[in-house]
Amino acid sequence: MGAKADDSSGTDTFTALRNQLPGLSISTSRAPAGAAQEPVSPTARLVKDVYVVVSIGFGAPLDLPVFRDGIQNQLARYRRFRSIQVMSKDGTPQWVVLTEVNVDSHIIVPTLDPAADPDKAVEDYVASLSTLPMDHSSPAWEFHILDIPTSEATWTAALRVHHSFGDGVSLITLLIASTCSATDPTRLPAMLPPPTRKGAIYACPRRPPPSATALAFLVWVFSYLMLAWHTVMDVWSFVATIVFMRDPPTLFMRGSGDGEPRRTRFVHRSLSLDDIKFLKDAMNCTVNDVLVGVTSAALSRYYFRNSGDTRTSKLCIRSILVVNLRPTDSLQTYVNMIESGDSNDVKWGNRLGYIILPFHLAMHNDPLEYVRKAKKIVERKKRSLEVIFTNMVTEFTLKLFGAKAGAFIFSRMLKHISIGFSNVTGPTEHVVLCGHPVTFIAPSAYGLPEALFIHYQSYGSTMKVILAVDETVFPDYHQLLDDFFESLQLIKGAASSLPTTSIKND
Repeated sequence: MGAKADDSSGTDTFTALRNQLPGLSISTSRAPAGAAQEPVSPTARLVKDVYVVVSIGFGAPLDLPVFRDGIQNQLARYRRFRSIQVMSKDGTPQWVVLTEVNVDSHIIVPTLDPAADPDKAVEDYVASLSTLPMDHSSPAWEFHILDIPTSEATWTAALRVHHSFGDGVSLITLLIASTCSATDPTRLPAMLPPPTRKGAIYACPRRPPPSATALAFLVWVFSYLMLAWHTVMDVWSFVATIVFMRDPPTLFMRGSGDGEPRRTRFVHRSLSLDDIKFLKDAMNCTVNDVLVGVTSAALSRYYFRNSGDTRTSKLCIRSILVVNLRPTDSLQTYVNMIESGDSNDVKWGNRLGYIILPFHLAMHNDPLEYVRKAKKIVERKKRSLEVIFTNMVTEFTLKLFGAKAGAFIFSRMLKHISIGFSNVTGPTEHVVLCGHPVTFIAPSAYGLPEALFIHYQSYGSTMKVILAVDETVFPDYHQLLDDFFESLQLIKGAASSLPTTSIKND
């Protein structure tokens, strides 16, 4: 979506779109008599005001009856998408599974102005969803079908779902299980093989064999000491952030505001996954290292261009990195379980931990320095149990002090950090959803305190970068989006001009 925003026309379009939408309101739900209940997880209670928005591009016009039947037979059959939240007698939220779901009430087809710029009209409509409440007396999800062609898709569907339904891995699992390969409709789409480690986050150093030297045993013991030290420092930083530590005021921090609801803009850009893999191989690092480096470069370009800051000293801002706590092979395992009819055994919901990931803003003469720095930072974070402890602290706080206190502490932590950051792996090939070819998948979220949340989503040969921005803080959000594309090109150009062996040895 490359069109520039125009504030006056955008506001008029936004108002008109809001007037078209059905009157959605939050309702207090009651459990049907005799319905089975299960408690809402502690982490899910923290995201009661957070919603996931997934823009899905299709390569052909949607046959609405076919699409509707596909949603009925695929998505609506899953337990979580047939569930509502109710309050139990003791005041704790519970999931209640409904026997039937009226799919027609969850599919909305608004009328968009055919004379408007298509990319801008779709962008305005999806942004309007961030200011509208949702009816929680039925399962809190809905598809909005936008039937105008854009630069990337023939039609677009925007899926809005309450975040308590699941984290990124849960929702991408549902999506994959509801699709098939575009080249072979008889099978599920191919996924990347899981990493060699099987643990959820950290693979402990392997104990040397009895025949190993004393030095090997010392190195093994030292690795555990470093793990403990890094964990203590990271947990201290996490607690200090909740209590008093706050990022310095920059262009990326949201002000105190006036308490009014803010509209979130969702914009995305396709990056070449081949370019990212080239950098990964050339610099002997991971895809995540490259993405962190590209993000650091993009944020630096935007900051120094717009702030007029001329200092040569580095400025550090922090992001909250949301991490899935499931085993690394869980996604493929869950997809297989759903396909075999064992979806009730899948552990839905939010199983998340958090990492405070720093980004250094600097103007390096060598663009490769952004990836080098990112690799060091990510490697350091891998030598810590921060993500496990942050999950434990969150659940302990909720159980000990209750949901309100937990939500207050969680919100306070997020308000002290500049940006949000997330990366989800998708299918390695193109897929078909409910009989229609998918051209792109762009997930994001709103309802968090940060003015900027950065998501990466791989799909086929592309890597989508998706920005969820507070348009009052980032009126030039399209320029910020361009900075990600241009930063990747600059880093790739620098890597291409040097011998591969020289890059790896730096």
